[in-house]
Amino acid sequence: MSKNDRPADPTRRKFFGVLGGASTAALAAPLAVTEAEAKESKEEARKARYRETEHVKTFYRTNRY
Repeated sequence: MSKNDRPADPTRRKFFGVLGGASTAALAAPLAVTEAEAKESKEEARKARYRETEHVKTFYRTNRY
């Protein structure tokens, strides 16, 4: 009997099923947006977010942008 012809071990199958379910739940949790995070004031919406700091300048210089 070859390795691929053997029936799967039920405990191993259950382990990987639980592992897959847990990873799916862990990935879906951060996607839930709360009401506090979703609301943004008009002042926040108009505020400039991009700043060309030394870190950004270094990135541009090292990556030749």
